[in-house]
Amino acid sequence: MSASGDSTDASETATAGGVEAAASDAATRGVQAARASDRGAGAAGGGDAAREPRRRTAVMADVARLAGVSHQTVSRVINDNAHVRPETRRKVLAAMRTLDYRPNPAARALVTGRSRTLGVVSVDTTLYGPASTLFAIEQAAHAAGYFIIIVSLLTMDRAAVLGAVDRLRVQGVDGILVITPQEGAAQAVVNLPASVPVVAVEAGRPGSVPVVAVDQLAGAASATQLLLDLGHRNVWHVAGPRDFLEAQQRVEGWRATLTAAGIEPPPVFSGDWSPRSGYQVGRRLAQDPDVTAVFVANDQMALGVLRALHERGRSIPGEISIVGFDDIPEAQYFTPPLTTVRQDFGEMGRSSLRLLLELMQSERAQPPVQVTIAPELVVRRSTAPPPP
Repeated sequence: MSASGDSTDASETATAGGVEAAASDAATRGVQAARASDRGAGAAGGGDAAREPRRRTAVMADVARLAGVSHQTVSRVINDNAHVRPETRRKVLAAMRTLDYRPNPAARALVTGRSRTLGVVSVDTTLYGPASTLFAIEQAAHAAGYFIIIVSLLTMDRAAVLGAVDRLRVQGVDGILVITPQEGAAQAVVNLPASVPVVAVEAGRPGSVPVVAVDQLAGAASATQLLLDLGHRNVWHVAGPRDFLEAQQRVEGWRATLTAAGIEPPPVFSGDWSPRSGYQVGRRLAQDPDVTAVFVANDQMALGVLRALHERGRSIPGEISIVGFDDIPEAQYFTPPLTTVRQDFGEMGRSSLRLLLELMQSERAQPPVQVTIAPELVVRRSTAPPPP
């Protein structure tokens, strides 16, 4: 539409300040008159004078009438059309505020071809990582003016993820973010139709779809190297579930760091991310006098390891040093405060949304990119040199 589109209303040439005030005054007088009439009617009817009738919801024509413009101009303001004079935009917005007008999202979607709604597919879990990622995405989307529809799945296998994406497409979302911590979910994202922009979050197969993830290899390497630099001759590892991509990458980073130092990696102990599984592994580690340093794949399992070691009378960090992963809010209050690897979930949410919006605005297909968020090693009091 041309830039002259909003010049059809002669009244639009008035100054913004004067028209805003006039619009506000007119609306106020109208509301006062309506309320006075309602009170009179209530008094005449007897008994209902104290109850004010419900006001009619304002529509676009009401905004246009109060602002002194056409309804086409109001529509252009609502849809952020650039071809509207600043003073016209201000008086339309003033009229919307006065009337408490709320645009109809469905009508706006018909005009713009965009629903301003994004879909998120996530596993139904209370695990700190996926839950924090989901919260960060919601915050970033809200700041960008988008609504979120969340599909929570009990399992993240290929069929479940494809079904969730289909449901979101029926809802008319503009793009989809899939939190893909497990192999099945990452594989499902590869086979999604190209008609809808999709970004994988937390983990994914490089080169298949756009991915935003924390550098798990670097995080695991920094944790392991810290323990080696303190003088420990070897580092044991308590890993997460084998089907989690992040767990696999942390094992890889730990093993590569030991190998580069000329150290034969000891056998891997696996847990399920829970404190209980960490506790069970910790009881086994506590019985081995050769164990002086343990890198645990998340803070919850590290909590279980700490308890098991305390129960066996093993001093931390006097006899055994512990490093976790995630930096959950409680980690600094463990006994002792836990050295851990911090993941910036806020930045992951912002980066994933930014990448998705770029895909949505692109007019041609783009090669998949991978955005990597650097982790941060947080050193507290659960690590120290080995006993002499």
